[in-house]
Amino acid sequence: MAGVETTSRAGAAWVLPLCWAAVLLDGFDLVVLGSVLPVMLDEGVWGLTPASASVVSTVGLIGMMVGALTIGTVTDLIGRRKVLLVAVSTFSLFTLLCAVAPSVFAFGLLRFLAGLGLGGCLPTAITLTTEYARGSWRSSATTTIMTGYHVGAVLTALLGIGLIPAFGWHAMFVAGALPAVVLVPLMWRYLPESEVFREKAARSTESHGASARQSITLLFRDGTARSTLAFWITSFLGLILVYGLNTWLPEIMRTAGYPLGTSLGLLLTLNAGAVVGLVVAGRVADKAGVKGSTVCWFGAAAVMLALLSVKLPAFGLYVAVFLAGFFVFSAQVLVYAFVGRSYPVDSRATGLGWTTGVGRIGAISGPLIGGALLTAGIAYPWGFYAFAAIGALGAAAVAIAARPAPHAEESAEAATSERAGSNESVATS
Repeated sequence: MAGVETTSRAGAAWVLPLCWAAVLLDGFDLVVLGSVLPVMLDEGVWGLTPASASVVSTVGLIGMMVGALTIGTVTDLIGRRKVLLVAVSTFSLFTLLCAVAPSVFAFGLLRFLAGLGLGGCLPTAITLTTEYARGSWRSSATTTIMTGYHVGAVLTALLGIGLIPAFGWHAMFVAGALPAVVLVPLMWRYLPESEVFREKAARSTESHGASARQSITLLFRDGTARSTLAFWITSFLGLILVYGLNTWLPEIMRTAGYPLGTSLGLLLTLNAGAVVGLVVAGRVADKAGVKGSTVCWFGAAAVMLALLSVKLPAFGLYVAVFLAGFFVFSAQVLVYAFVGRSYPVDSRATGLGWTTGVGRIGAISGPLIGGALLTAGIAYPWGFYAFAAIGALGAAAVAIAARPAPHAEESAEAATSERAGSNESVATS
């Protein structure tokens, strides 16, 4: 028994780094279109226009929405480990194929198929990491995982600056797929299943299992309906900001008179601010409470986005973009931390999946809004006013959610700890 316990602990040590790496690849997709679209538009690849580029972006985001809505629920039924392996493998394969797409139709189809894997990656990685976190560290666990998302975005922006001029836009999709060659075998070998899920699976087996419909129903029972709707609305608004900015910030800044190199530098700065903001936000939420922290973060994001509408000197511009990233992206991630602490284990992955899935409608809307503003020639400064208003609405929406309450999961964790202690005592004896 002691040997089993030692193996479990060794596997637990792999959860955070492997899930972080998986989310890093998800972060690649957040920025890759924003990095390559200006070049593809300049080169007239497949006759792309801002309008058709927005359609391609939308198709990929629809894939993410479908993936999140379906895979999140599947994860609550078959386990976190299997789903995460399939999600990372699927995304990486179809991302690689994007580099050799022969037409805009094929490119859009591949983006859709990659989106299916991406949609399932994020809620599954967050759920698995949250369930291995203990005590009051859960908000920090979620924001720590999500630093991978924005480290991936930062690395992608850096790759765009270095790879695109030398090798063209195709190289970006090859670079985004290659890490899976190492990551997937490591996940297969070392990533454990959630202990809390195993406890739930044992109970479900005894009661003939739980259906997907039951997992979804739990999102609206026992007083959770108000919070569920608040999470969906807030995630929708937050992902408008995340994807609208990351897809079109370089092009918006070009319309304001900045060169492409500076625009990509601002994209890098935006996501660097996100990484720092995530580290700070998680700790603040653990100490001050996740609900109040999320409301404050959305309010601050609105202020910083409004500031971007003002013409600033170079240094001031970079500071403003950094602070916008600091608040905008960590505000959205605090929603996920809030969700992870608001549902019991039987519906946690479903809750995260549906929150991210419904939020993907906002992810679809963000690039469409940016593309429409660019087409109308008013993206600067009116785009930033619109984004600031969306941030303010996000603060109001998340304020409606109930404060998180303890659930049966804590009892399951306590039981697991007691058994572990008993096993160790027996082994020692």
